[in-house]
Amino acid sequence: MGTTQLETVPEPKYWHLKTVLSDALDSEFAVGEILPNERDLAARFGVARATLRQALEQLELEGRLQRRRGVGTTVAPPRVGVAVDPARHTWPGAPGDDWQPVDAAETEAVPAAVARLLETVPGDRVHIVRRSRVTNGQPVAAELLYVPSASVPGCSGVASVSAPARARAVLQELQKLELEGQDRTVELGSARAEDAKQLDRLPGAPVLVVTTRYVSAGRTTAVAVSTYRADTCRLTFGESDAVALLAG
Repeated sequence: MGTTQLETVPEPKYWHLKTVLSDALDSEFAVGEILPNERDLAARFGVARATLRQALEQLELEGRLQRRRGVGTTVAPPRVGVAVDPARHTWPGAPGDDWQPVDAAETEAVPAAVARLLETVPGDRVHIVRRSRVTNGQPVAAELLYVPSASVPGCSGVASVSAPARARAVLQELQKLELEGQDRTVELGSARAEDAKQLDRLPGAPVLVVTTRYVSAGRTTAVAVSTYRADTCRLTFGESDAVALLAG
């Protein structure tokens, strides 16, 4: 078989630098240690700062580094295993759920992709429940749960209560419905400003976005968009942790 054109392309300089930096992280730095500034690192390895930034961004994506507000770039600890178990077949908020409700609001404005999954039309009201997930005292995920108001009519009079109470009311109404099934998709994304703040990350930081569609009475009754920290999370699926995504 002949050599393809791609195979003749030399390795990008930033990719080689990433390998060199990775070795340095293993041999010279401890978990949590702050890296020298970009100017000093670029000088040490004899590369342009743009090349260095590309290598650092790749290492952050791979979970080797963390960028922290007011601190700088630090060596990341090993990823934490976080179970995303489709075998449970339960509604959000059911006993054993690892998420905590933060607030809720009712609106007509939802992302187009979510509206398509919910099969809503302009003017339909939707409850948006914000939830948070914490592991070992560290925020690891933020979630927006979208529930059409028509699916939970018992929540029509909860606007006057506190935001956390509204969130709990929507979740309680979901428990009254028969869950027929659920499916999930996972993709790599960038943290939006609001999610980044909740996760103690910088906007644009790499995240894993898990979209879960809940089905009841033959139609999509709720959609959850869960944003996990890609630098610290190792998502596991099924009844054991043997199957992992992006293992650290």
